[in-house]
Formats: sequence, structure tokens, C-alpha cells
Amino acid sequence: QVQLVESGGGLVQAGESLRLSCAASGSIFSINTMDWYRQAPGKQRELVARITSNGSTAYADSVKGRFTISRDNARNTMYLQMNRLNPEDTAVYYCHATIRTSSGSYNLYQYSGQGTQVTVSS
Repeated sequence: QVQLVESGGGLVQAGESLRLSCAASGSIFSINTMDWYRQAPGKQRELVARITSNGSTAYADSVKGRFTISRDNARNTMYLQMNRLNPEDTAVYYCHATIRTSSGSYNLYQYSGQGTQVTVSS
């Protein structure tokens, strides 16, 4: 069993910063790609940022230059540093990971967390 737990959300004013964390625990042999998604009210879930096991990153155009994704492989933890937040960033942020759970199998499984609310006031 694998769990992903997000933390770090909250209410901030436009222009401020937040740092989200996602901690993975449980039966983990290795973690491949890790992602941050978000879903705003009435909108579809969108991919915000992605980081591979070797540290390569990709971002949605809407957050490029403002958000930075990183990971600590020793701690099975991923981060999202969000700077210059604006009201359009208001959403529930979810972490997602592709995980190999056993050394005896190359099967990969997808896991998501429960989400953390980020609210940016104008």
C-alpha cells in the first residue's frame, strides 16, 4: 500500500508565495515521474508541473517562471515552490506519482493524494 500526502496549502494574497509538499510512504521500491495537478471550481484538472526520476522538469505555460518543482529522492518527497501567486492559481492541488512497488516486479502503479487547497485573494 502506498500513500501520498500533500501539505502546505493555505490562503495567501496575490503576489505572495507558498510551498507545497507531497510525501510518499508505504511499499515503495522506486518512484518514477511525479506530478502536481490542480483543479479549480468548475474546471477540469490540469497538469501544473512534472519531474522525472533524474530531475528533468516540465511546466504548464501558465506557471512557467513562477513555480518550481523539485524532489528529494531520499525522502520520497516532492515540492512545488509557488511564487507571485495570483487569483487564477486558486485550486485544489494534487500530487501524483508513478511508483514501482517491488524489486521483484517491473510493474508501475499510479497513485494520487487527497489534495491541498490553495486560495489566492486579490
